[in-house]
Amino acid sequence: MTPLEELTQLAIEKSRRIFVAQNSINLSIPEGQNCVYVLQLPTDSSGSVGGRVGGLGERRIVKISCFKQENGLWKKLYDSDNEEKLEKFDLPYHAAGLGIVLPDRTERVVAGVVDEEFVQRYNEII
Repeated sequence: MTPLEELTQLAIEKSRRIFVAQNSINLSIPEGQNCVYVLQLPTDSSGSVGGRVGGLGERRIVKISCFKQENGLWKKLYDSDNEEKLEKFDLPYHAAGLGIVLPDRTERVVAGVVDEEFVQRYNEII
């Protein structure tokens, strides 16, 4: 599976994920630059995507992946489920509905945020 196919699959699948992107995510354009982190949250927690209901619940990352688009080519830069490493990543509390344009030009709304500062911090960790 190519990195573009994997990123598309992650956007389509129903799961508890938060997408953190440097720029708006448009997987249908062959040019451009972007960096997208996909934060997988525990699937057994109830409540919102962040895993917190009324201040209770679990809000932690169980897996993180990083995809980067340069000159139109998507590459997978990072993939980890190492707990020590994951503890260094902060969750964006301001994540909301984020539209992703898929390769077939349809749109999917996921939990996420476009936040260049978060992406820069994540890049420093990996």
